Amino acid sequence: MKLSQFKYPIPKSLIAKVPKKPKDSSKMMVLNRGTQTIETKKFKDFVNYLSEGDVLVLNDTKVFPARMYGTKEKTRAKIEVFLLRQLNEEENIWDVVVDPARKVRIGNRIFFTKNLYCEVIDNTTSRGRIVRFNIKDDFRKYIDKLGKMPLPFYVKREATDKDKTDYQSVFAKNIGSVAGPSAGFHFTTDVLNKLKKKKVKIVYLTMHLGLGTYRPVEVEDLSKHRMDSEYYEIPKETAETINKAIASKKKIAAVGSNVVRALESSVITGKQVRQSKGWTDKFIHPPQTVRVVDILLENFHLPQSTMLMLVCAFGERDFVMKGYKKAIKEKYRFYDFGDAMLII
Repeated sequence: MKLSQFKYPIPKSLIAKVPKKPKDSSKMMVLNRGTQTIETKKFKDFVNYLSEGDVLVLNDTKVFPARMYGTKEKTRAKIEVFLLRQLNEEENIWDVVVDPARKVRIGNRIFFTKNLYCEVIDNTTSRGRIVRFNIKDDFRKYIDKLGKMPLPFYVKREATDKDKTDYQSVFAKNIGSVAGPSAGFHFTTDVLNKLKKKKVKIVYLTMHLGLGTYRPVEVEDLSKHRMDSEYYEIPKETAETINKAIASKKKIAAVGSNVVRALESSVITGKQVRQSKGWTDKFIHPPQTVRVVDILLENFHLPQSTMLMLVCAFGERDFVMKGYKKAIKEKYRFYDFGDAMLII
């Protein structure tokens, strides 16, 4: 497969800047692989596609307000410090991206308040830095107070306090993502309760999404692309529930490409998954197949993105791209705050 096979034209007017209210009122395109048919539904109809004993797998990662804005010591130049991940909790050392990078060198201090600053202790990439914050205790409260939510680059507006709930799933729990697991944004407590009432088994895993989610693929030959590594954890209960359901011929529904990547990274034999945690750079694209999942819920992804490629590996490229063409014609809302696509 080539990169150019995943290109499509997207009108800017279809790029969603804010979520639908309520979240479960989004449209949902349903692609049936068996009948090769495409239907338009509402996301609330999602519950109709799962039955008693089926398993719904959700990513409970929590997006944190990773964008912090400070001023450089002495020059007072304004600097954005984008927190990626904490490398050392005891010393409060972080891997970050800075902007403008040309103004930030080893030894510089960047102040966020009179008492809070970070010092640059190393370079990683052209914009990447390793920094040490001077405050260690209760540092998360400073992030929550001073940080802004890391909205995607195509959302051309300032993040607001509302985004701390809007750019988040209702089941978000484990802090660590700097990009939203957008397929999960559609769920409401009402939808989850209806699934539980149908005796659908809801399980969770954690996969923290990094900036690699939006990193463009720059090689035409997809076999040469390397994914950024992302951390995941699959609890014992989740693995056991999935394996029992598979043995009982029940369906496994994944919410988001991140869930698929985590599950596929943990497959041991056949379709069995195992309790596991670690880092994965698994890149799933056609002609590869997805082994564990029977049903996939997604949003409409960026052209030539790794998420779109995974969806095409699951749903077959020509069929999925036919759905995208129909979505554009019928003015579906695209990307993280947009409408849903369900592949069954």
